[in-house]
Amino acid sequence: MAMAMKLSLLLLFFLSSLIPTFSLFEDQVGFMDWHQRYIGKVKHAVFQTQKAGRKRVVVSTEENVIASLDLRRGEIFWRHVLGANDVVDKIDIALGKYVITLSSEGSILRAWNLPDGQMVWESFLSGSKPSKALLTVPANLKVDLDSPIFVYGGACLYAISSIDGEILWKKDFTAEGIDVHQLLLPDGSDVVHAVGVTDLSQFDTYEIDVRNGELLKHVSASFPDGIYGEILPISSDKFVALDARRSVLVLISIKDGQINLQQTHVSDLVHGSSGNTAILPSKLSGIFSVITDTFIAFIKVTNEGKLDVMEKVDKMVVVSDALPLSEGEQAFALVQHGESKIHLSVRLVHDMSSNHLKETVKMDHERGFVHKIFINNYVRTDRSHGFRALIVMEDHSLLLLQQGEIVWSRDDGLASVIDVTTSELPVEKLGVSVSKVEHSLFEWLKGHMLKLKGTLMLATPDEVAAIQKIRLQSSEKSKMTRDHNGFRRLLIVLTRAGKLFALHTGDGRVVWSSLLQSLRKSDKCTDPIGLKLHQWQIPHHHALDNNPSVLVVGRCGLSLSASSAMSIVDAYTGKELHNMGPAHSTVQVISLPFSDSTEQQLHLLIDADKRAHLYPRTPEAAEIFQRESENVYWYSVEAEAGILRGYAVKGSCNLEVPNEYCFETRNLWSIVFPSESEKIIATVTRKANEVIHTQAKVIADEDVMYKYISKNILFVATVSPKASGPIGSATPDESLLVVHLVDTVTGRILHRMSHSGSQGPVHAVLSENWVVYHYFNLRAHRYEISVIEIYDQSRAENKDVLKLIVGKHNLTAPVSSYSRPEVTIKSQSYFFTHSVKAISVTSTAKGITSKHLLIGTLGDKVLALDKRFVDPRRSLNPTQAEKEEGLLPLTDALPIIPQSYITHAFKVEGLRGIETVPAKLESTTLVFAYGVDLFFTRLAPSRTYDSLTEDFNYALLLLTIVALVVAIFVTWVLSERKDLQDKWR
Repeated sequence: MAMAMKLSLLLLFFLSSLIPTFSLFEDQVGFMDWHQRYIGKVKHAVFQTQKAGRKRVVVSTEENVIASLDLRRGEIFWRHVLGANDVVDKIDIALGKYVITLSSEGSILRAWNLPDGQMVWESFLSGSKPSKALLTVPANLKVDLDSPIFVYGGACLYAISSIDGEILWKKDFTAEGIDVHQLLLPDGSDVVHAVGVTDLSQFDTYEIDVRNGELLKHVSASFPDGIYGEILPISSDKFVALDARRSVLVLISIKDGQINLQQTHVSDLVHGSSGNTAILPSKLSGIFSVITDTFIAFIKVTNEGKLDVMEKVDKMVVVSDALPLSEGEQAFALVQHGESKIHLSVRLVHDMSSNHLKETVKMDHERGFVHKIFINNYVRTDRSHGFRALIVMEDHSLLLLQQGEIVWSRDDGLASVIDVTTSELPVEKLGVSVSKVEHSLFEWLKGHMLKLKGTLMLATPDEVAAIQKIRLQSSEKSKMTRDHNGFRRLLIVLTRAGKLFALHTGDGRVVWSSLLQSLRKSDKCTDPIGLKLHQWQIPHHHALDNNPSVLVVGRCGLSLSASSAMSIVDAYTGKELHNMGPAHSTVQVISLPFSDSTEQQLHLLIDADKRAHLYPRTPEAAEIFQRESENVYWYSVEAEAGILRGYAVKGSCNLEVPNEYCFETRNLWSIVFPSESEKIIATVTRKANEVIHTQAKVIADEDVMYKYISKNILFVATVSPKASGPIGSATPDESLLVVHLVDTVTGRILHRMSHSGSQGPVHAVLSENWVVYHYFNLRAHRYEISVIEIYDQSRAENKDVLKLIVGKHNLTAPVSSYSRPEVTIKSQSYFFTHSVKAISVTSTAKGITSKHLLIGTLGDKVLALDKRFVDPRRSLNPTQAEKEEGLLPLTDALPIIPQSYITHAFKVEGLRGIETVPAKLESTTLVFAYGVDLFFTRLAPSRTYDSLTEDFNYALLLLTIVALVVAIFVTWVLSERKDLQDKWR
């Protein structure tokens, strides 16, 4: 046993010594990589501004992030990224020291320590059915209880101790059938009110004893016309709702245990309203607001139950929740847009005629409109109230306004990147100052003045920080021009907000940003979403006067039949060159391998009716496409229906108005997976721009195998229907994972492999002639990684040297997908200890450098794994020739070496994707990982064999050369002297 353990340790040491590791010294971190932390679009915010301790604001975001931010600088004190399905419903602060979060539709309640973010306790609330999630943290409950928190979720009301998370009591509302809209706890009261509706036709209110959850009173009243939306509380005994037709306001008053319903037509109250009326959720004491097609009306509810319109404002005005200032007094904020400015006003609820505060702030128009506002007050030195406003913008950025200035801002839209592409930087031309590329002349002169003040030691601390920033930006890796190695590029990313950012690969700074007009909400495009990002124009060296550009494709709605929106954006400046409004629908975008005389790449956009639309819409592009259309094929994957289809161009569209850029398509083939036995869960294809160095692979004993190279291979993974859920949803006998390699031109299945007792999720990467995929083995209770390599058997006869000499070989014969390929398959499976979020592969300029798999693990780190570890030809006892070839001894599990994590000690929280871009230097690939965080690094899978390392000792090289020159000169002198002496003899 001891001998076996020693052999195992020796084998692990041997394997670890074979692959290059990516460990760095501590002072090297940040030299070739950068890491940026974000939180996403804020949806809830709670201020914590006690005199003791640093002032902060606690937020929750649409990326399921809970974070504590410094109010002075906007920095992150602490942050937690919850799971993708653990959506944060509500947040609050209890006892002045705990952050309370309710998530997963009211089923998980957590308490976090406010100073450091450590979890204090967690409670799981098992409800009987899905319902709205509500959270109420009493400020001053005058009852001898263990500081309870009241939670409604899963049709149950809970009282939970804020000290340890223990459930004090539970009240189940399942039998009542009520949909609770509000939880109310009046100050100083020992009764909690649950207010809601039953079947949208009956108003109910329940009074429950906070001590034991006992029902004290139930009062109900029927709504003959039903209600629309939610019931909004005006006070502890008054509520307002909108009827189902959205034409009548219903005021609900509770007095002496009786419910009184008072109906008022919206048109009588608010003239000019239409059927799109809605009640805003802003909670103001005694006031509510109604939004129509054109304006927002503030309506006051008098003590007698009358409704009075106090003021009308523009529809685009954003209203905050009420902020208590003193007993019985509340304030709220209004934000109104102007030209490149926003107007912030704070008003008192009981005196809306006067502005308590009015400020105008300059705003970058690229941030869009204000979406949300949260306000907080502080006491000035003169004892008056000051206000600060936390604003969420249309591009998901976050700003803090105070005293008419933007104190800090955060570009948190970068937490929701949905697609990535790259662009070359401008060429540094001789005789042209780099300052013209990097900055305006004014900024250039300002930078030189700052440097002069720094040299003369006259700079202030802020100016010293600015000088350091300028020096960082002017460093070699941060220049705004191309380098000969191709390390400096622009990463162009598209976010969920419809905004483009250009990030410099040197330091990750934002070079430019652009909020696309085509992806902004408008009357024509009511619900825009971004889809894909493609290269549009890539000018080569003979056309450097033109800037490269990118194509952004979006959709005006979630439906596949919704109209599409497109933009063409300059990659250097972010300027929107062309904006194509709502047009045909877009289901699929295909980049064609053709370009016109201006270097614009041709694209096909497939709509919901299977028509193909050509872009750019120019006669030259149409001529090129007509000439090459016979060689254009594509496929579609209908995962829900379990169908793969192949298409080709048929002819011009038969439309009433002729359109030379629209083409009908024909169905070439289809593969149907029976829904009762298989369900598609993953599809992967090769990168269109992947470079393959050679088709031949030399193996042991000087034998040759030929890779089956085809850009038309599609990897498809299917599982049995019972195994389509999460891990453990089916037994091993019920689970079956089947993988297919399909030729997308002919629909021919090249290979099919089954994994009994296995299920997804499946993550895969397809490169050259191999595919690697990750899944879960239920029988072994472990994750597995499998590899399939496909070789062209029809070229095996080319191994005869004599045939090669006389030219009787088929190496130059054209390859067609329509000819039945003679292929051979090699495959192998290995255990893997981690679950996986994403898999990618390194890519280099010429495809010579060995490949590494980049695996995004569940711990939000990126692992670099040498492709040799998943070679299907590995054996237990490799021969000497196989060892010389580089084959590793076979093991049942893949080794995970800590030094192979390219993210080092960082985490890319919420990791969603990994992109690789080849540098001009063949040994190096650029890696960009994105999620809630962003991470970039340079990777050399086979080490930097074509360049000197950064820590190369040039001084020692120079001394060695000088010593050699001196030695040559001395030996030459001595040799001449000896020859002279020999001649004198």
